[in-house]
Amino acid sequence: MTPTAHTDATLRIPPHVTTRIERARPEQIERIGRYTAATIHEAQGRRGAVASNITPIDRESSFVGSAFTVVCAPRDNLMLQVAIHFAQPGDVLIVSAGAFAQAGTFGDVLGNACAAKGIAALVTDSGVRDTRELRELGLPVFSGSVSISGTVKETLGHINQPLVFGGQRIEPGDIVKGDADGIVVVRRDEADIVAELSEERDRKEADLIARYHAGGTTIDLCGLHDVLRAKGLTTDLDDVDPEQGLGAR
Repeated sequence: MTPTAHTDATLRIPPHVTTRIERARPEQIERIGRYTAATIHEAQGRRGAVASNITPIDRESSFVGSAFTVVCAPRDNLMLQVAIHFAQPGDVLIVSAGAFAQAGTFGDVLGNACAAKGIAALVTDSGVRDTRELRELGLPVFSGSVSISGTVKETLGHINQPLVFGGQRIEPGDIVKGDADGIVVVRRDEADIVAELSEERDRKEADLIARYHAGGTTIDLCGLHDVLRAKGLTTDLDDVDPEQGLGAR
């Protein structure tokens, strides 16, 4: 049997660090950033929500930017430091570190390094520390835990390779938006349509709120009357006042 021939291309291993990634245009990022993470999630078909255990250390903070993905070994922040070196202004560092809670992989020193470079935010499934100083710095930081436990700088990992983070596949250059309610990922090639859908959803919700204040009710405005009747819901008003109950209309 003839051995299979391999070319250099089939054997090539990606470098540890990929610096040349394709990012969304600044105007696309800015437009996505106008909307809340929840609005974007709903508008794009309830997709892109990162696991809810990854939360902001400051609930007043929010961010939007390009995903700059980093893989660190648990309790090891070597590649995070490398990533800060190579990241560009506006990037969001997405740090996958094995969801190891008992590790302070990021603190105020690295936070200042990020702020000095114009990095938009730090998101990690591991722990952070120096949270008071980070809040004062104003850098948005989202993490799976808060921990004072120290880390080492030993293990190499990949930067700017696709990864699964918080239950979502994230490609380098995808748009990431985070706020008090959570984090959502928007595929770079879907940025324009998601922005349009988010704008449409915002308009519809504003109209619905106005109609509530004008006297509309949840059952009527959300079209629940026939749904509830079909499910068999009854009220004590059905016979005496069908217009207020769930009787025939």
